Amino acid sequence: MTETIARDNTYDRLRELGEAPVGRILFKYSLPAVVGTVISAVYNIIDSIVIGHAIDDPNVVSGIAVTFPVMNLVTALGMLIGAGAAARTSIVLGQNDKRMAELILGNCVQLTLIIGFVYALGFSIFIDPILRMFGASDNSLPYAREFMLWVMPGCVLQNLTFSYNNVMRASGYPGKAMYTNMIGAGMNVILAPLFLFGFKWGIRGAAIATDISMCVTAFFVMGHFFNKNNTLHFVKGTFKLQWDVIKGVLYIGLAPFLINVAGSAINAIINNTLYKYGGDNAIAAVVVFNRFVTIFVFVIIGICQGMQPIVGYNYGSGRYKRLWRTLLLAVGAGVFFSTCGTIIGISFPRWIASLFMQDKEQIECAVNCLRYTTFCFWIVGFQIVATNFFQAIGMAGKSIFLSLTRQIICMIPLLIILPPKFELDGVWMAFPISDTVSAIVTAILLFYQIRLINRKSRQKA
Repeated sequence: MTETIARDNTYDRLRELGEAPVGRILFKYSLPAVVGTVISAVYNIIDSIVIGHAIDDPNVVSGIAVTFPVMNLVTALGMLIGAGAAARTSIVLGQNDKRMAELILGNCVQLTLIIGFVYALGFSIFIDPILRMFGASDNSLPYAREFMLWVMPGCVLQNLTFSYNNVMRASGYPGKAMYTNMIGAGMNVILAPLFLFGFKWGIRGAAIATDISMCVTAFFVMGHFFNKNNTLHFVKGTFKLQWDVIKGVLYIGLAPFLINVAGSAINAIINNTLYKYGGDNAIAAVVVFNRFVTIFVFVIIGICQGMQPIVGYNYGSGRYKRLWRTLLLAVGAGVFFSTCGTIIGISFPRWIASLFMQDKEQIECAVNCLRYTTFCFWIVGFQIVATNFFQAIGMAGKSIFLSLTRQIICMIPLLIILPPKFELDGVWMAFPISDTVSAIVTAILLFYQIRLINRKSRQKA
């Protein structure tokens, strides 16, 4: 009886991806994802605000700034598995291949733990040269080192949580995926101020708060997949690593992985360029920009996470009209929120900067940074959604190319050309120019892909 109910629930959850009204199902899947990602963004922002005001040293802000590229690498390794597993799960469920979905589920546990152990050990041993490479100065290095050494154990759990939270959403549980994010974020919001202001633990207090939050969240996420009544759950015989299963996951996950690796590389270049033309204050200004736009980027990523199972399932089952309607709605929502980011960033830069820092010189630098870097941010929503669309339909190569266009192909030459002529302003100017060029390239490639799929659909019909 229990197995019959589980089968019926599985069928109903997957059927709505291919039959329910597109607007309603996109809202159903995107809202929990947006809430979950925004909560994650909020507690990261609160961490930065608490650290900036709890520790009376301007260098702590720049110390946190140089940890961002390292944390991006950690996130990249999580996405290599998590995003690939979620996309592959959606596609194979659209093809009614539940056994393959179970194999993906089981294989990714071991893969996540193996990769997590390797990078945690490597980063711990070589932490100083890594942070130096990403722009740490003598003043900011002690803060950056202390934070990274304490937060590293929790990063492995964070990757496990990220991977299986995505699969949970892709297998028909968007609401539950949201609640697990809320649990971790809620704990971090409570513990971080307690450890910094109450216990006076300094920057390590923020790291320990994150570790505890990730541990609790990982427990809830993994508990879901041990429940045999859920759509997908761990099945005996699926944990042994199989190359054909791993290959499909890594191929799709390679796109977001390279996106984040590229982000880390470009952050290293930006930080070093900023230090050359503006010192630690300029690096601290990037903290304000990153934390501010994170809210809007995470909303757009939440929309993409809601879009992914719908697009993957309908692409796998050949329902292309639903595919295009989903994409159009997601692009519209993404552009709306990125436009909000531009309006707020240009209108209230001083208020935003004062949230994260106390030093007047740092605030002035951050105000100038925000006015430049958010000028064309409104177009980023389209670029992110389109890039994730290619990932969702399994076209990792195109997704990778679009991501590299914005972060590497455009940004690096601009950072070489502009700062020698315009100094610090040249670094800030590189952001809007790169956003514009990459959006144009994305539009051209997406238009070509739409025509190609429509042509194949007509030939098949």
